[in-house]
Amino acid sequence: MLRLPRFSYLRPGSVAEAAQVLSEYGSRARVVAGGTDLLPKMKRGQMEPEVVIGLGHINELRGIRATEDGGFEIGACVTLSEVVASPELRAAYPGYVHAAALVSTPALRNSGTIGGNLCVDTRCNYYDESYEWRKALGFCMKKDGNICRVAPASATCRAIASSDTAPAAISMGATVVLVGPNGQREVPVESLYQDDGQFYMTKAPDEILTSLRMPSPGHWKSSYVKVRNRGSIDFPLVGVAAAIQMKGSLVEACRIVITAVGPQPLDVSQAAGALVGKEIDDTLLEEVATEAAKPARPLDNADLSYVWRKRMTRRAIEQAIREAAEVG
Repeated sequence: MLRLPRFSYLRPGSVAEAAQVLSEYGSRARVVAGGTDLLPKMKRGQMEPEVVIGLGHINELRGIRATEDGGFEIGACVTLSEVVASPELRAAYPGYVHAAALVSTPALRNSGTIGGNLCVDTRCNYYDESYEWRKALGFCMKKDGNICRVAPASATCRAIASSDTAPAAISMGATVVLVGPNGQREVPVESLYQDDGQFYMTKAPDEILTSLRMPSPGHWKSSYVKVRNRGSIDFPLVGVAAAIQMKGSLVEACRIVITAVGPQPLDVSQAAGALVGKEIDDTLLEEVATEAAKPARPLDNADLSYVWRKRMTRRAIEQAIREAAEVG
């Protein structure tokens, strides 16, 4: 049986205090809310913090609030189940809510938070194993080693993005609020990530994600399509978020974001330009999906063949655009 290692648990009274404590301990500390990602990784020796800083009890990180611009601000410690249960969010952002509903299982959605899912660790079949397995094979670049096992010639880790809600939030132009010892800043969700599976987030180590700000949906309608082995539990093998504006039967604008095909979600909306001003038909949709899938670079570090995942990226893009248009 895998057991948690010894660690100290701190319970700060506010976000500002939590950020200060995180800054003091540096790389020796991790923050935790639902713990659905951190705690299993601590058991497997993938993360080894000396100090764990609890956030789930801090009231300022909870709640779903309507904003003056017609959007919503969602506290980072709001659970995925609370997002799914919100009729206001479901009406405004069907793609984002559907993505939240597809994360893992009901029990884990009851604990897992929207902030945690945005920050969820990248994954790889060579990394997501027990300590003994990784030691026997030889450690990888992401933890304790100096080589990427799936791409030995790569200078960076190629573990893949695994958040379902991130691409959906990006497709709606969402931002996040980050709080650190030096104050607060707001950045687009897309800018949180970079093309490195080991250092996949751009936020400072002593910053805490405190909320997700979704702008007014306006006339945007959205969808999310997830490809995975089973109908629950599993991480995405491919994920596609689409947002679309329609005027009658004609497309006015379309955004496409794909995930699980590289270390960061990819905005491939430029490929949707061919749809603007036209009706959606099978031929045009296949052309757009083929173009949008070109940046996808799946490798042999997740379940099933990377060739199959590349092919399914195109099909998932087609499906996501169709579903978003039908919502509209």
